[in-house]
Amino acid sequence: MSFDQALRLTSILLASASFIGLSLGASLPEWLVLLTGSALIVVLLRTLGMTSIDRLAATIPLSIVLAIAMALWVNEKIAGRGLLRLAYFTPTMLPMIAVANIWLFFYTPDYGLLDQLRGLVGLPAWNWLGSRDTALWCLIAVTVWKEAGFFMIFYLAALQQISPDLAEAAAIEGTGRWTFFRRVTFPLLMPTTLFVLINAVINAFRLVDHVVVMTRGGPDNATSLLLFYIYEIGFKFWDVGYAAALTMVLLVILAVVACFQFFYLDRRIHYR
Repeated sequence: MSFDQALRLTSILLASASFIGLSLGASLPEWLVLLTGSALIVVLLRTLGMTSIDRLAATIPLSIVLAIAMALWVNEKIAGRGLLRLAYFTPTMLPMIAVANIWLFFYTPDYGLLDQLRGLVGLPAWNWLGSRDTALWCLIAVTVWKEAGFFMIFYLAALQQISPDLAEAAAIEGTGRWTFFRRVTFPLLMPTTLFVLINAVINAFRLVDHVVVMTRGGPDNATSLLLFYIYEIGFKFWDVGYAAALTMVLLVILAVVACFQFFYLDRRIHYR
């Protein structure tokens, strides 16, 4: 089904909707019908890691920051460095379905690991995946836990390409570790960060496995992300035209984001 056919079918299906002063089927352009759906805006915000307009939360920045921190640690000469690298990378090798089931055990009310730890300090049990306040945060934690180790590998490879002479020269000048990281290390990691950022954005838009296993979009659609929303529209409500149009919107969004990152951010990155 082509994009034009999908939009026309969506318009036909919505033609019966009646609003005061507005006829969706006749006067409003078909593409605008698609973009004016409030549910679409909500799931787009959640997909980008936003629990609300004024509270930014973050699979993308958290994954990147944690990956850099882990890479810096395992790049040092510490005991058991190989085992630590393996432990950080292990979640990446697990299928998302397996990861979701592992974290379901952690989040199980009364019997889960989190509630067991809360019980040790006298706190009551909590339905982590059944509350609107914590359900999306729980999915964010699962995603960050799985992705950070994968991104760490790229940062570790980039750190090992940085000449140790730079650190030695900075130490002679009396430069602190934070200043050296901010002025030297991080700018040299920017090409890697661009690559990781593109992958993180794509991954954020294609999250659906753990949503199906852990929450199925609940409670009250609090964890209904974009790809899961498309899945429900197409295979639960059988609105194939609208689902196909939403899929095209998803592809356009990813293309625009990728172009912005490559052609705008790329100019501000220093390549050695």
